[in-house]
Amino acid sequence: MPDETEDLRLADFRPKVMLQTPAHVPEKPRYPAIDAHNHLFTEVDPAVLVRVMDDAGIQTFINLTGNTRFSFVESGYTYEPRDVQVFIDRYVSSYPERFRCFTMSDFATCQDGVLMADDGFAERAGRHLEEDVARGACGLKVTKELGMNFRDYRGDLIRVDDPRLAPLWECAGELGVPVLIHTSDPAAFFLPADRYNEHYLTLRRAPDWSARGSRFSKEQLLEQREELVSRHRNTTFICAHVANYPENLTFVSSFLDRNPNAFVDISARIDELGRQPFSARAFLIRYQDRVLFGTDMPVRTDIYRAYYRFLETEDEYFDYPDYVGIWGRSRWGIYGLHLPDEVLEKVYRGNALRIIPCLAG
Repeated sequence: MPDETEDLRLADFRPKVMLQTPAHVPEKPRYPAIDAHNHLFTEVDPAVLVRVMDDAGIQTFINLTGNTRFSFVESGYTYEPRDVQVFIDRYVSSYPERFRCFTMSDFATCQDGVLMADDGFAERAGRHLEEDVARGACGLKVTKELGMNFRDYRGDLIRVDDPRLAPLWECAGELGVPVLIHTSDPAAFFLPADRYNEHYLTLRRAPDWSARGSRFSKEQLLEQREELVSRHRNTTFICAHVANYPENLTFVSSFLDRNPNAFVDISARIDELGRQPFSARAFLIRYQDRVLFGTDMPVRTDIYRAYYRFLETEDEYFDYPDYVGIWGRSRWGIYGLHLPDEVLEKVYRGNALRIIPCLAG
């Protein structure tokens, strides 16, 4: 019999879509873009990055983990502290209009999961944030370990809204710099990795990404984040990855309505948004003043152009680039949103220029 009758592993399934539709792939964005959510996954010559940015129409690249050596691995990522001046000297000083960075401040110094060695952590982190901002950092980056992994000196898991951290959030507000915070993970990561899980292949390839059995549920983590944001109205919070709930835009809309100091970015979530084009388009138009462009992916022209195609065109059911080798392929096709020009300008650059002060100066 022909080999089409052979059993096939799900992980090897690579269907070729038979749908025939026009493709319109913009080489550059409608407006010069600011990639407001990214990292340097490897040490790259800044001149090489700038050539890719020029080809793709990226005006500025923001490395959120400016004071860390950040490495992506199949099971997640690792980071170790380093002086923010290293990034500033090599990238910002060489191309001052093209590169900026945030700092993780003392969040980068966590050892063996223990973040708060004593109750003076927030004050120290605030002082170091102030020092890093004085040297050129544009904001504070907080990773998903807050609420999921970071512990204090007693061994207790630190809540996202732990009141002991309040001085740090207030410090960011006084300095006028935003806090970009990643809270929780995709909804399916909190569910069993079984036949009903839409992230099954991802969790099989990267089992450490599973949040099943976490001390706090996804809903509890998002409740803690909202408590944090609502307590500190004078601080701007950028909630990464469409507030980490693009699967439920009604929830994100309500969160933004209640919290005028909250913003979101679209980094690493065009797969989620692109499968719900009517809802996603309405969301981005309604919250056009609250959304930032970002990719959270390697600096490649094909990745950027997939984002432009998603935001600017009416193309139907097209692939998006694989996320750093984890999925091996697009998990499903996505649809373009064909956003109005005034929305594109704000998302690509206008909103970032407005809420990240160092970009304008």
